[in-house]
Amino acid sequence: MKTLIRNGSVVTPQGIQAMDVLVDGEKIAALLAPGATSDSLAGSVDRVIDAAGKYVVPGGVDAHTHMELPFGGTFASDTFETGTRAAAWGGTTTIIDFAVQRYGERVQDGLATWHAKAGGNCFVDYAFHQIIGGVDDDSLKAMDELVDEGITSFKLFMAYPGVFYSDDGQIVRAMQQATHNGSLIMMHAENGIAIDVLVAQALARGETAPIYHGLTRPWETEEEATHRAIMLARMTGAPLYIVHMSAKQAVQTLQEARDLGLNVFGETCPQYLYLSLEENLGAPGFEGAKWVCSTPLRSRAEGHQDELWRYLRTNDLSIISTDHCPFCFKEQKELGINDFSKIPNGIGSVEHRMDLIYQGVADGKLSVERWVELCSTTPARMFGLYPRKGAIAPGSDADIVVYDPNGHTSIGLEKTHHMNMDHSAWEGFEIDGHVDVVMSRGTVLVDEQGFHGTKGHGQFLKRDLSQYLI
Repeated sequence: MKTLIRNGSVVTPQGIQAMDVLVDGEKIAALLAPGATSDSLAGSVDRVIDAAGKYVVPGGVDAHTHMELPFGGTFASDTFETGTRAAAWGGTTTIIDFAVQRYGERVQDGLATWHAKAGGNCFVDYAFHQIIGGVDDDSLKAMDELVDEGITSFKLFMAYPGVFYSDDGQIVRAMQQATHNGSLIMMHAENGIAIDVLVAQALARGETAPIYHGLTRPWETEEEATHRAIMLARMTGAPLYIVHMSAKQAVQTLQEARDLGLNVFGETCPQYLYLSLEENLGAPGFEGAKWVCSTPLRSRAEGHQDELWRYLRTNDLSIISTDHCPFCFKEQKELGINDFSKIPNGIGSVEHRMDLIYQGVADGKLSVERWVELCSTTPARMFGLYPRKGAIAPGSDADIVVYDPNGHTSIGLEKTHHMNMDHSAWEGFEIDGHVDVVMSRGTVLVDEQGFHGTKGHGQFLKRDLSQYLI
């Protein structure tokens, strides 16, 4: 199957250029200057896509999702089937999900469970990070084995005592192992011990509403843990990637470390750029539960959102992922109706990330090149998938999105919503742009006629080591 995408503007982090893209099978075969050569090919291909007036960009790489994650006595409501279908609708053609090892379990058994969940069920390609929930001799040995299997990043938690929490000694041992095998340590940086005290005190005072989820996880708990994680990484020589950063003070700490040349990186998510403690977590009644996630939404009055956009421009925040971990309002979020600490933590965004961050382009907060860099190219490079993913180049997988900057997208449960949820965290958002065509490895999944994807099309990706490590 050959496809020619004509008349579009190809966007890479290096710039925008009028180029036609020839796809042969699953790969990009050539980039062609518009004109006679492209004209001569038009009659010999199976399909021509007219991208006049539109951007041609590499498919989105969402490096942080949680399909079917067990949490708080329930499971994330998106399966790999429903979640990757929704991702495709929104222009994301690769996800990296988190396989889970809990304390007392074998790391390999946790990974095998995630392979079973995902295998044969995905509409787009997928890879895994590995959560290490119990750092011991066996799990440290398993880290070496998993690197050989294409699992080259490992997530630790400074939060959730009794569930995923690692103390400083365990973190040091895991970082030492990563230094040895070349893998990347990912960190949930919040002081979970202090947070648990604040939560217990709030509940004792009868403060049970969703807003207290944010108030008992103040920015100091994120900034302190971020600083501590950076110091442990500096001591061990391990590379460090801090997930879902939401507090401007924590990112400032990251910036200072990067200015010293330390091998540390930061990620944020759409919810921290647009949503807030006051407007969302503080919604009337129990409505705020829809936006309970960790790290929590921050105060708009304190200016966190504007500062995060600035840190994206300066590259102190390197990647935008979603931390997609959806729960239905009924029966799941309502588990915490009288106790905010029992509300399952998570927001569903995998379908909307490309659009939401493009709105930042439309609003003048980012360049279109930076949009592609944050949402596609840098995640592919950070997690060992580039140039197979994240690039419009000969030999790369034909994961391509045709995006119309003059289009419009209305987000809402009855509008653009294919995630397995009974509400939308983005209800009412209006986007100055539209995903027109989505290709995964040369197969058109989405076009003006609707969805054409096939369950099982998505393949598991063995990842190389990060290209950013020094």
